[in-house]
Amino acid sequence: MDENKEMISYFAHEGEMARMERHVRRWFIGWIITFVALILSNIGWLYYESQFQDEVTETYTAETDRGGTAIANGDGSVVYGESDLHKNN
Repeated sequence: MDENKEMISYFAHEGEMARMERHVRRWFIGWIITFVALILSNIGWLYYESQFQDEVTETYTAETDRGGTAIANGDGSVVYGESDLHKNN
């Protein structure tokens, strides 16, 4: 079993480890840049979307039978009523 193992020199091993450390450092810096870019892009979209405000305008048309007052409520229902001013004699 020990017969098939090959020995490498100490300098070759150190050179390979130095290359691996540089490689890992580059990957780590790349991942940090990617993560920061992701966070900044999300912050940018949230800021952009927060500049707009949704406004809903509803228009109701209501008519009464005898010239009374029709009040359109915000929930979509219409209340028909009459006052003394609007009574037809």
